[in-house]
Amino acid sequence: MNSKTQKSSIAGPAGALDIALDLPAGESRGIAVIAHPHPLFGGTLDNKVVQTLARAFVQTGWTAVRFNFRGVGGSAGSHDEGRGELEDFLAVVQHVAPAGEGQAALALAGFSFGAFVTTHAFERLHAGRPIEKLVLVGTSVSRAPAAPVDAAAHNKTLVVHGEQDDTVLLSAVMDWARPQALPVTVVPGVGHFFHGQLPLLKNLVIRHLASPAV
Repeated sequence: MNSKTQKSSIAGPAGALDIALDLPAGESRGIAVIAHPHPLFGGTLDNKVVQTLARAFVQTGWTAVRFNFRGVGGSAGSHDEGRGELEDFLAVVQHVAPAGEGQAALALAGFSFGAFVTTHAFERLHAGRPIEKLVLVGTSVSRAPAAPVDAAAHNKTLVVHGEQDDTVLLSAVMDWARPQALPVTVVPGVGHFFHGQLPLLKNLVIRHLASPAV
């Protein structure tokens, strides 16, 4: 993402996992773990939307942690249709922001397939520890069902989708969000990858992250 990005690897459920860490200018507000799009369609931790999310978190004082799912880049293993990828996500959280006394504030975010995995990570984690912010962009809901977001966390959640997304149809995301009464921010005229509108996406996320925790 920039010359100061720290890249390394950690031990994951299927072997090593690539991680990339970006620090804010001042004291860190907490740890944001960000998941990338579908591994079988070119998704990596360097995806432009994922980097945009990381920049938004860093600019608002968070330490941003991106990682490659199993089978991507230098990460060991092979694609597991979301099951193993959820375990990868949870392993990254455990490594960079372990639960327990003095635990760091935690935020979760993802794009496309990564947002789908993030919903399930949130479902697994939020009962046991506070999640300060949840950011879901272009959430994949069609190939496999995304997990619902607990109603108590809706004020901490930002769901953003492009009106012209032809990878994950807006209508499908609305069908997922409607039964939960979960608000969706729709960006007019924009496709799945937010081409030409990444600065707008960044600003939407920054505005969400700057809002008071509730």
